[in-house]
Amino acid sequence: MDKTLEIKVCGMRNTQNILEVAALKPDYMGFIFFEKSPRNVTETASLETILSLPKEIKKVGVFVNESLENIVKTVRTFGLSTVQLHGNESPDICKRLKVLKLEVWKAFSVDQNFDFETCKSYENTVDRFLFDTKGDGYGGHGKTFDWNILKKYNQHVPFTLAGGISLENLTDLQLLDGLNITGIDVNSKFENSPGDKNIEKLQTLFEKIKA
Repeated sequence: MDKTLEIKVCGMRNTQNILEVAALKPDYMGFIFFEKSPRNVTETASLETILSLPKEIKKVGVFVNESLENIVKTVRTFGLSTVQLHGNESPDICKRLKVLKLEVWKAFSVDQNFDFETCKSYENTVDRFLFDTKGDGYGGHGKTFDWNILKKYNQHVPFTLAGGISLENLTDLQLLDGLNITGIDVNSKFENSPGDKNIEKLQTLFEKIKA
């Protein structure tokens, strides 16, 4: 790549593992607030640890079709700076969250037939798009889509790439040179089990991306 990508590590829930990942100094750490996810955060297990994270690590709350009221409540409880909306949230919801001085990401599930016109109504309401692989449910599939399709995107809003990113396909990120990509979002390919990140694999990732 012609620039250094930001790294978001998503889907942690265990206290010690959260601290181990934080020691690697990712740009973002993602916490999933969706009950159907095996990586769903429980307040009793993680609140104190998440609140103690260094300010330079941006804390992202991942939500799926959650009410504005509950998103705001969770943001305040966990001291989140960023919200990632992974469901069918409207541009209006995004705009109302931005008014609260939050960084807002809107996720889209992408396959070969994805129509990037879908993104247009969100262009003035979010800080970033997240392009993930379309599949059953809302992410965490560990599968990639054909990244070449991102060349059809108008690049007006910066984007983070998610979906099956691993140590084995990092070199393929070269395909995205010249596009408005700002970072990558890693999850299941760097886990021992859902919610438990493999620190050794993450260390290798950080070395390769930050080199």
